[in-house]
Amino acid sequence: MKNTRAALRYAKAALSTSLDQKKEEAVATDMQEIVAVFEQNQDLAAFLDNPVVASQAKQDALNKVFSSLQPLSTQLIALLATNNRIDLLDQVATAYLSLLQKHQGKETAVVTTATALTPALEKIILAKAKELSSAEISLENNVDPSIMGGFILRIGDLQYNASVAHQLEQLKRELTQTNYSA
Repeated sequence: MKNTRAALRYAKAALSTSLDQKKEEAVATDMQEIVAVFEQNQDLAAFLDNPVVASQAKQDALNKVFSSLQPLSTQLIALLATNNRIDLLDQVATAYLSLLQKHQGKETAVVTTATALTPALEKIILAKAKELSSAEISLENNVDPSIMGGFILRIGDLQYNASVAHQLEQLKRELTQTNYSA
């Protein structure tokens, strides 16, 4: 992702303002809507990235797409447009939700597996994740067949990679770096 630092700064400012006005949950609902629309519509992101389109036209289009937003969220869009950072909207929304979750003492553990988790395995992984973090943990399962087996657990900045693909890559590195002589 490009400009993640800038997006994080805008998200922090938006969170601070929404907390001051006690509107953090309403703004979070707006940010969830923004993230959902961007996930479903790649053309919107391309439109916002287009340097030929005027910033005001981008803002007007977003105001039509997101007509039911809270005033704080609308002000955020206006601020991004004014500073020629409107293309960061989806990143700002994602960062806002993450920051709000941390502020509330919650964290999402992302588990990537080759197949979907069974409820029993999900319970075991959730218990392990709770040992690693003092925050209230919720579990998100991503399925990626390319890891072949095992799992990758990510909680915030901590990542534990126990995938078969990772282990094979490590073995390959060890074998190619070892200098055998007869």
